Order: sequence, then C-alpha cells, then structure tokens
Amino acid sequence: MPELPEVKTIAGDLNRKVKGDTIVDFWTDWKKSVKPLTKNGARAGMPLEKFIHDIKGRKILNAYQIGKNLMIDLSGGKTLYIHLKMTGHLLVKSSKLKVKSGGKDYFSEKVNQYIHHIFYLKSGRTMEFSDLRKFGKIILDDKEKIYKLNEIKSLGADVASSEFTFEKFDKILDKKTTKIKLLLMDQTKLAGIGNIYASEILYEAGVLPDRPAGNIKPGERKKIFAAIQKIIQKAIKLRGTSDSDFRDTDGAPGHFQEVLQVYRRTGKKCPRCGTMVERIKMGQRGTFYCPVCQR
Repeated sequence: MPELPEVKTIAGDLNRKVKGDTIVDFWTDWKKSVKPLTKNGARAGMPLEKFIHDIKGRKILNAYQIGKNLMIDLSGGKTLYIHLKMTGHLLVKSSKLKVKSGGKDYFSEKVNQYIHHIFYLKSGRTMEFSDLRKFGKIILDDKEKIYKLNEIKSLGADVASSEFTFEKFDKILDKKTTKIKLLLMDQTKLAGIGNIYASEILYEAGVLPDRPAGNIKPGERKKIFAAIQKIIQKAIKLRGTSDSDFRDTDGAPGHFQEVLQVYRRTGKKCPRCGTMVERIKMGQRGTFYCPVCQR
C-alpha cells in the first residue's frame, strides 16, 4: 500500500501539473470505488451520474496528503478524497504530448495499464487512476464533511507535519504494551507509516520491532523519533518506494527501494555488521530486522 512518501509525491506532482485546471468530465468502469456522499461521518451511496454532475466544472485548487490519504481541494468548497489502497496510483497524461520521464515512456508498462477511473480536464490532460486490485476509493463532498469521515477524524499525528513533535511521540509510546512496530503502523496513533518504513525506521534507530513500546528507554525513543523524520524525508526526496505497484504521475517508479536496508532483504547481509537479515511475522505482515544491530 502506498504510504506517506508515495502519496506526498503524487500530491506534489498534481500541484505542478494540474493545479488551476478544471475537471470537465469523469469516466469509470468500476463504480463501486466511487463514494460521492457522506452522512454523519459515514459513507453513503449515490448514483454515479450525480457524482459526475457534481464534479464537472470544478477547478483544482490544491492537492495534499494526510497520512496515506490524498486530498484534492476543488472550487465551490468541495474536496476530492482518494485512497489508493493496495495497488492504486494516479497518472497525469496529455492529449497533445505523450509525457515521458527520463526519456522513457512509462505509461506503456503493464503496471500502468489498469485504468478504472479517468478525470478529464479542460486543458486536454487526464488524471487516470490505475488500480490492479480495484480496492481504491474516491469520495467527493464538502471539505468539512470529508474531514468528519471516520477514517480521517480518527487519524493520529501526521508524521510529516510540524504538529508531530517528540513530546507527542513520547506520550503515544508511554505505558503502551503494543509492540513498537505495530504501534508505528497504527494510523490512529501515527498517520503515514506502513510496513516498509516501519522496518526501515526501527533498523535506523537500532530497536527490535517486537519490543513493547512502553518499555523503550528515553534515549531510544529519541532515536526512533529522529529515524522517523530521517527515513520519511529521504523517501519523499527519492519519490517513494516502488517495490510493487506504486508509480508517480509520469508512470515512473520511485527510488527508495534502491536504498532499503532490511525490508525484504531476508538472508542478505546487514549493511552495518554483516549479519544476515531476519524476518518474522507481526500483525500478519512480514517484519525485517538485524538481530545484532537492533536490540
């Protein structure tokens, strides 16, 4: 699933490419993903025709991420909320010029061929949602109602925001019996960290993933906090991790997978000490660590 760095990469691309453009039409072959109405913080259905009617003519004002969630503010007080889920990513294409990245046409690659939703823009560009497993979610509503959605209002501190401080992090860990890796991935506590970055953060901090959060010493907590900031910012700079389906709006892969230290490196040497990286299962997810460097 795309995590904070991947969603932030897409948001930044949208602001560069389509901010100020206007949505003139919408197409989908999988209307189950389109959830246009909300009521008292819960999702409710509405005919696809109403969604299309409501989104036509709206200007794209700003794109941003909250945790793993993509938000696009539109004119008229509306917000388009997109959750990419497991295999989703947005592509921006032009009818006049085939967009290329690094001299290569990435759009033709198979991973970018699962187009199930298209937003047509006044400029001739399109925003196309490629989603192999069709788990993605699209919601249009008033901005204030989007923020009242259960999955948004229940989010913890966004780890890329200025509101995420060590003091707040320290309180989140305090007296918790939850294993530290699972706590890092709990979106109601910290928003934005998933399986990939949780393993990398704890390796960077030198902390074993199965330690109870409340038992982690003050000095170690500071190391984890610093590691969160370092790993997330580095991943943003490298435009995310493409170990599976994630691609940016040019259809190009990110580059953080090129610098992974432990994630999916079972049986390979730890970059620091040479010990073989090990894998355990936590919360139904693979967890990777060095048994020597992490304590």
